[in-house]
Amino acid sequence: MSTSQSATPGTAAGAGNRTGHRTGRRMGRGVVIGAVVVVIVAAIALDTKVVRVGSKEDTRQAAFDPDSFGTKEFPKIQALAEKNAPDAATLAKALASDKAAAVKKYGTQAGAFPILPVKLSGTVGKGTSGIYEVTVPDMPDGVKIRVQTGPAINGTSLRDYPGTIAFGDFKNQIQYQNAGAGINRAMSAATLKGLDRKDLQGKTLNVTGVFTLINPKNWLVTPVKLEVAK
Repeated sequence: MSTSQSATPGTAAGAGNRTGHRTGRRMGRGVVIGAVVVVIVAAIALDTKVVRVGSKEDTRQAAFDPDSFGTKEFPKIQALAEKNAPDAATLAKALASDKAAAVKKYGTQAGAFPILPVKLSGTVGKGTSGIYEVTVPDMPDGVKIRVQTGPAINGTSLRDYPGTIAFGDFKNQIQYQNAGAGINRAMSAATLKGLDRKDLQGKTLNVTGVFTLINPKNWLVTPVKLEVAK
């Protein structure tokens, strides 16, 4: 003979209460999590600024443009060099007499090497890749002057000459290098446009420019102003 068993009312009620408590706790946790999510989303929304595409605040408009930078900075560099540049013979004699004093008077210390402005007028000699030797009267023996005429302009002498364009002003080394290239292109567009490089030899050049003093006997001048005498 079999005997049927059934849960007592008390046991059933206890199980129901435990189930209810677990369900309540789960619901409570869900409510808390939902509230936290709402708070986070609200905070993100408050901290987010909507920028219209193409507006002045569009991040694409804020990207570094080396050519715009060069166009803006080159006239300042040109004016500074024209204001401070001694003639080549005077500068050469000053350097031979007291290099440190000459650099302090005329130039800018940019890293390991100073950069100096100079004015010169001389006869164009041999050239290669747009760089020409220029014979300038009254220069000390052994001092050779070369002038960059483009189309490619190398180096960062223009960028570094003012002493106000610093690496820390840029996001990284690439931007800093691009800034120098942008200034060189702006100079070329303003100063060397239309220059007939094939017909320079034997002619007289009037140049104002700057050069990095690496070798006192060999100046590679980057112009800020260049005229072919008629």
